[in-house]
Amino acid sequence: MGMSVGPAEGDDEVMSAINTTPLVDVMLVLLIIFLITIPVVTAEVKLKLPVVTNEALITKPENITIAIDEKGYVFWNGRRIAPESMLERMKAEALKVPQPEIHIRGDVQARYEWIGRVVATVQRAGILKVGFITDPELRDVSF
Repeated sequence: MGMSVGPAEGDDEVMSAINTTPLVDVMLVLLIIFLITIPVVTAEVKLKLPVVTNEALITKPENITIAIDEKGYVFWNGRRIAPESMLERMKAEALKVPQPEIHIRGDVQARYEWIGRVVATVQRAGILKVGFITDPELRDVSF
């Protein structure tokens, strides 16, 4: 194996290979600097994170609960109403300031079509806040 230290006598060619030794030296120095400074930058801040709790929904008196049972009957705050009269009632509620929230409770066996009609009626009436009420997921806590 031979090593070329300089141009050979009579050889005036330009060397086309890149000398990477200075690049490697600079990269090693930068690596050492980063390894020394990283523990200083990642100082830990002591925090007490919030705990997740499940709070029961407190219904305001101005909120409206619409329930749809498995037969498709519509209930307005617990009273059965005709589905045709729902649009006029919702338009009257939409004019109130502030607008009430509409909470929709659908039976598990209720057809999606019936719930979709209620949602479409809420949209047509111009009510902005709509929510669905569901039962919380049951967890198996047996050990």
